[in-house]
Amino acid sequence: MSLSHKQRPLYLQIMNIVKDRILHGIYPMGTNIPSEPQLEQEFNVSKITVRNAINELVQEGYLEKASGKGTKVIRNTSASKLSRWKRFTEVLVEEGHGIRKQLLLAEVISNEEGSEPYQLFGENCLRIERLYHLNDVPYIHYTHYFTMRVATIELSDLNAQSLYDLLEEQEVNLEKYRDEFAVGPAPSHVEKALQVKKGTPLLNRLRFSYDEKGELIEYSHGYYNTDMHRYVVNYDV
Repeated sequence: MSLSHKQRPLYLQIMNIVKDRILHGIYPMGTNIPSEPQLEQEFNVSKITVRNAINELVQEGYLEKASGKGTKVIRNTSASKLSRWKRFTEVLVEEGHGIRKQLLLAEVISNEEGSEPYQLFGENCLRIERLYHLNDVPYIHYTHYFTMRVATIELSDLNAQSLYDLLEEQEVNLEKYRDEFAVGPAPSHVEKALQVKKGTPLLNRLRFSYDEKGELIEYSHGYYNTDMHRYVVNYDV
């Protein structure tokens, strides 16, 4: 896997990629992650770079190193500012499911006058489409619209890292969210991506994300095929 040599230190990029794999069940709880030589080969980096990445994850409580026994996953939930409750993907991973993200589209677009993205962000914005697979079956389709303030995000990282972690790395801190839920059919391209019949009722989640100054940073549509798995909010009070 190629890393960006323009912005963040390489060890932080590797740390975030490994963390994202832990949070999405690619490296399950209680199992060992690949060895340091394997990670060196995958990312084409030095031993010290991989070691620094692993040490960071040990410090954050995700990994445990044992001499002669490898490096084991001991935590698979995030400490993100996103909310006080667990991310839905974390709930799925805890249940033993595998989650895989697929980047479908990432580009700056011209918004159609009168459209909701135009009203929220003006003439241009960054549009990102992603597909989440539950145990290798299409399950969630998301379309994100972002203010041009974050248009310089390293788009090639979106398959490997959390979108919200990438925003935090750019010092864009999301502090307030509003979610709206509805049920109904999705646009035809979303139905095709999720491999559902035309007119199938899907759970639609709208999210508005704001920074600490109250500026709208993100507006997104998420469609969930809840016939595969119900949407779960697991509060940790």
